[in-house]
Amino acid sequence: MWQGWTNGIIGVWLFIAAFLNFAPKDNIWNLLIVGIIAAIVGFAMVKEKPWQGWLTGIVGSWLIIAAFIPALTTQVGNEWNAIISGILLMIGGFAALSETSATTDTHAHVH
Repeated sequence: MWQGWTNGIIGVWLFIAAFLNFAPKDNIWNLLIVGIIAAIVGFAMVKEKPWQGWLTGIVGSWLIIAAFIPALTTQVGNEWNAIISGILLMIGGFAALSETSATTDTHAHVH
């Protein structure tokens, strides 16, 4: 499942981004927590479990919201990192849900 690998890699990026100098100190914990959640759940999503799709989609939504919180985004680069990463996590997470339901429907009709 491409969504799981993509979300896992984005999670690793967010974790690394927390230690780069473009993130304000208030946003370090946000990036660390979201990065860890996205990486673990994204890589676990490869096994086709729908709750991981929901969780990464929600975490992606949070990143987009967090991009507009002034205390978390004091620099333009950090804002765009959160928006782009959030959009990609949402796409990967919610797209995984449609594939999981399609796979479930296919298995239901086979029996």
